[in-house]
Amino acid sequence: MFSSIAPLARLNPFYAPHFQLVQDGVRKRAEPAGAPTTRRSLAAASAAEEYSCAYGSGRFFMLCGLGGIISCGTTHTALVPLDLVKCRIQVDPQKYKSIFNGFSVTVKEDGVRGLAKGWAPTFIGYSMQGLCKFGFYEVFKILYGNMLGEENAYLWRTSLYLAASASAEFFADIALAPMEAAKVRIQTQPGYANTLRQAVPKMFGEEGIWAFYKGVAPLWMRQIPYTMMKFACFERTVEALYKYVVPKPRSECTKGEQLVVTFIAGYIAGVFCAIVSHPADSVVSVLNKEKGSSASQVLMRLGFKGVWKGLFARIIMIGTLTALQWFIYDSVKVYFRLPRPPPPEMPESLKKKLGLTE
Repeated sequence: MFSSIAPLARLNPFYAPHFQLVQDGVRKRAEPAGAPTTRRSLAAASAAEEYSCAYGSGRFFMLCGLGGIISCGTTHTALVPLDLVKCRIQVDPQKYKSIFNGFSVTVKEDGVRGLAKGWAPTFIGYSMQGLCKFGFYEVFKILYGNMLGEENAYLWRTSLYLAASASAEFFADIALAPMEAAKVRIQTQPGYANTLRQAVPKMFGEEGIWAFYKGVAPLWMRQIPYTMMKFACFERTVEALYKYVVPKPRSECTKGEQLVVTFIAGYIAGVFCAIVSHPADSVVSVLNKEKGSSASQVLMRLGFKGVWKGLFARIIMIGTLTALQWFIYDSVKVYFRLPRPPPPEMPESLKKKLGLTE
């Protein structure tokens, strides 16, 4: 599959739009007969010297998946204490009245070690989710971009980001669901289980395989809008930052400066992600705690006000989480010398149609 995607990826407007415009819009002068043919284009020379693999190759997708594992697995695990308190506020707001009160009550009852409950399913589950989320996003972005064609891919790029990220998250949540269910049981039901090894057989004995996948539909409700916002908002924010805020072109920025832009855009995207996905997150937390309940029953019982409990903690958590994930993911790309195309530019053919060039 990857071998067929690779040549298409090089024609994609997200591959290297600046160099592609130069190539498409300027006809080469005829070389004198017998002249040596050792000259290479700037794009080709740069790619050969700078990148470790071709954009859209199998190696590219695999390393993007690895970047997703590192970025999602480590960040979610690092924020387990905040996630634990957030979940407890959602399922028992009478006992855990606020984020600070939640930390205080948890430490008083379980000690400092109690704040790390659920770290194992968090690390495993979100590593698998990161693999699918980031790896498949790159795949679907290229596939959908080539289906649209160069001009439409540019004009409809926000819709392209939304469609690619939604498709990737669909599969990512299937990978996440079993560990998410175990994590919520460990974190929100005192005495149920303290470790993943205790939780999994107990859950399977009570409800069978359904115990691990009954939350997948609410996960889609939570994670697909979250991921659509995460990727589309990030991509357009990066584009806007380089266009209106950063005082020099991206090509003149150092790798460190580019990573700073990545972090800022990631945090902005994270705030919107938290707001969009919070109601479904509340439903998932309560649903995985209770046996025999459905998503619609939980939603009706919580009501409009109830689904927004713990939003402040989630904004802090998701804003920081999303910024760190994008920063780590982009850093992995830099480390492995993967192609990192600049924000897309308008194709030359479209400029001519719109009368923006001679």
